[in-house]
Amino acid sequence: MKRIFLIVLDSFGIGEMPDAADYGDTGSNTLRSVLKSPFFSMPNMSRMGLFHLDGVNSPEYVKRAETGVSEDAQNIESGALDTMQDIGANAPTEINACAGGISVTSGAPVGSYARMTERSAGKDTTTGHWEIAGLVSEKPMPVFPDGFPLEVIAEFERLTGRKVLCNRPYSGTAVIEDYGRAHMETGALIVYTSADSVFQIAAHEEIVPVPQLYEYCEMARAMLTGEYGVGRVIARPFVGEPGHFVRTARRHDYSLLPPKDTMLDQMKEAGYSVIGVGKINDIFAGKGITEFVRTSGNAEGIDRTLEYMERDFEGLCFVNLVDFDMLYGHRNDTNGYAKALSYFDERLPEIMAKMRPEDILMITADHGCDPGTPSTDHSREYTPLILYGTPVPAGVNLGTRPTFADIGATVLAYFRIPSCIEGETLLHF
Repeated sequence: MKRIFLIVLDSFGIGEMPDAADYGDTGSNTLRSVLKSPFFSMPNMSRMGLFHLDGVNSPEYVKRAETGVSEDAQNIESGALDTMQDIGANAPTEINACAGGISVTSGAPVGSYARMTERSAGKDTTTGHWEIAGLVSEKPMPVFPDGFPLEVIAEFERLTGRKVLCNRPYSGTAVIEDYGRAHMETGALIVYTSADSVFQIAAHEEIVPVPQLYEYCEMARAMLTGEYGVGRVIARPFVGEPGHFVRTARRHDYSLLPPKDTMLDQMKEAGYSVIGVGKINDIFAGKGITEFVRTSGNAEGIDRTLEYMERDFEGLCFVNLVDFDMLYGHRNDTNGYAKALSYFDERLPEIMAKMRPEDILMITADHGCDPGTPSTDHSREYTPLILYGTPVPAGVNLGTRPTFADIGATVLAYFRIPSCIEGETLLHF
């Protein structure tokens, strides 16, 4: 029974791409930034090949990785994080997952690994995930650095019967602090965007009930087409009082429908399960998905993944872990980002322990979001790909790949489905 668990560490970039300057991202490197944090510790990912990737296997990275997490940080994090060691030439050839961590033997990494290049024009979540699934976007989705045109806002106000506040690019936490009081006093909706192709609507849950906010987002999604067809409309509910507003976990994304079939459609049409965990179903607007579950954050996303690993199914479980991006990258919280990566790495042995002989684990990302730069937006970066499982050869550097779509092509190759998408398989099964 073949299964692939494809986990996206949302925004975990590993260095600027050659065209980063075109996107205002010169010097961006999410991994380099989080490595500076005393809370960074990814011994399990490193033993699978993270620090052997092209551009990452440098003395700078290895030195920082070998430093590990400090004793003070370990105490703060309740002693749960292992100190990193034996990186580089002493990386292991075998991993034995257990409750207490991993036992190590010396040699090459236990996984295969590749540095992935985004071929699509853009650097947002939708574009990145679509390309992972084999759909390359030659034209970038529209962005609105000066806010949305007046005719768009006027139509949205007509549809909802509510006025609009803000209509500018804004930080999601700052916008509710700056406009939350006026929203509560008037009932007007807070509409804002960012450097990404998004139309975001924030509303206090006591002023606009969440189901009604979702209805407004559906109206916006239906309205925003053609030249105004943003990648995502996002509901951003929040609670609290002025000066103490907090966004809730009931965010909901409304993506464009992918314009062509993806690897997900091919899997579904071939009779395999295609399970979405987190915001995967939203990103693909349900296209090609057979079952899905939304989650409140990384911890629940990992828990739901582990539950699916206990089930008998044949096909793909596609997982998005969003906290890296949403809670830390966009807020320039380097330590928070490092802690979130360390938490994922700490739980990685649980995932590996549940793998069956025909299972493959793929771990990748969709773009960068460097918390160490002044920008709070996504960054144009290479991403990592780690492959692990009995069907995967150990210690193989698959090089720098020309497109994220090679991931989708590899999934189809494993299930022996003739590919109709972009990309070439990384492995021949």
